[in-house]
Amino acid sequence: MLNVLEQRYNAGFYEAIAAVMRLRRLYLQSSHIFVRGEDMVPILKGLGAREADFQSVQEISDLTGPDPTLDYRTVTYGRYCIDAETRSIRRLETQPYTLTVQEDYKRHDSGVQRMFDEAPNEMQGNTVVQALMLFKAMVIQGVPIRPRDGLDYSSASWVTIMFNARTHTDKNEGLHGEPALEGVHSDGSDHTMTVFLGSDNMEPSSAVTYLHDNQEKTGVQTWETNPTMIHGRVQHRHFLDTLLFVDHDFKHSVTSLYQKDTTRPATRDMLVVFTRRPKVDGHVSGYADTFALHPEAPLHLPLWLP
Repeated sequence: MLNVLEQRYNAGFYEAIAAVMRLRRLYLQSSHIFVRGEDMVPILKGLGAREADFQSVQEISDLTGPDPTLDYRTVTYGRYCIDAETRSIRRLETQPYTLTVQEDYKRHDSGVQRMFDEAPNEMQGNTVVQALMLFKAMVIQGVPIRPRDGLDYSSASWVTIMFNARTHTDKNEGLHGEPALEGVHSDGSDHTMTVFLGSDNMEPSSAVTYLHDNQEKTGVQTWETNPTMIHGRVQHRHFLDTLLFVDHDFKHSVTSLYQKDTTRPATRDMLVVFTRRPKVDGHVSGYADTFALHPEAPLHLPLWLP
């Protein structure tokens, strides 16, 4: 288990903190940052991620389970509380996951309560994954954002929902992988982070992420969008390439996953981390957040904040 407080006597810890603070300054200026994987590695090591876990985190997507509404994706997920008052990150009990049209998410399963396979110990116990949660907490803490309806901005706690998602494309099986079938959308979050874990047989032009102006029409596909409303374009291509953005400042879209060799399946593995203030009673999704700890898979990490 990662204990960031044990790193305080390591020079690499302070180098990592300085790098995070530089990125945080950019995030304050533009509401989004894209960090190359090669630059993420020393940051995560400085926060305490173990060397061996950089290899094993690239294998956790093998443990993903069926998506209840998409046949080309496998998923695991977990709910966590980032608590600035107690300076800790804790695993929370499972709840359904729901996004609605009112949250700028327009798809065939909008408003449907979905349940996914829970994050295994190999995922949440990996110190690279834990360091990524710490990294995000440090970048977003104290960043002013435009509030979403139905969230409690008086709370010192953040609710983080972390998905490990593998997208599949296989023409022989009739699978056409869409990292964002919903087209232009938002995720009902305050801060969204996407991290590339790896791919196999992915055609190089696949899975480009676009950040769109909020005036762009929800639900249209990327090729239908107005180019003058595009605020950013990035592509996760290398291990640990990381995008972080203020979810309510932009809408976003992701293009399709294509096979490089059409005789073999293609896969793309990601961590997708949504962080927001807690839902209140009457939230548009129809339920509020619980803060009961997970009964079978506890996690409690010390949190360092500037």
